Amino acid sequence: MALRNSSRDRDRDQNRDQTRINDRIRISPIRVISADGEQLGVLPTDEALSIAREGGLDLVEVAPGAKPPVCRIMDYGKFKYQQSKKQHKNQSHHTKTKEIRLRPKTGDHDIEFKVKQAITFLQHKDKVQVSIQFKGREMAHVEEGHRVMAQVIELLVAEAGKLESPPKQMGRRIMATVSPKAG
Repeated sequence: MALRNSSRDRDRDQNRDQTRINDRIRISPIRVISADGEQLGVLPTDEALSIAREGGLDLVEVAPGAKPPVCRIMDYGKFKYQQSKKQHKNQSHHTKTKEIRLRPKTGDHDIEFKVKQAITFLQHKDKVQVSIQFKGREMAHVEEGHRVMAQVIELLVAEAGKLESPPKQMGRRIMATVSPKAG
């Protein structure tokens, strides 16, 4: 089994990045911008590298297509970290619809437990679909299902949501949707 060469791995990672830094900049002369944004002018690459190293920073090629190429003196690790943070921040939350299922004879403690679960969904900016399923002869007592639905909706709206679609009976089910409060 062959051991991995760490410099080869680093080269491969850097090739994936496509940004040339420090000794990877082979073109000379280059236009140099200091760490505080001040133009230092067109300098030989070796001189720009020594200026960057004196400050404990990296020389990073920011505009390779320009004539001469533009390089900036900066902390490259910090720059990459901030870029990844920005990219992560731009990823938005996609609203999902979560469902809690109940029955007309569900006990009060079980209803409270399901409501707590639904509140956590709403706090994570997900919608909650409340459904009450009737089985067998429970259809003779639809009003009991409506009472349970009203109790659940009242608790959810008081805590963390707003009623998006009111309860509707569809065959053997009563369904309602609660969405998270804005803000």
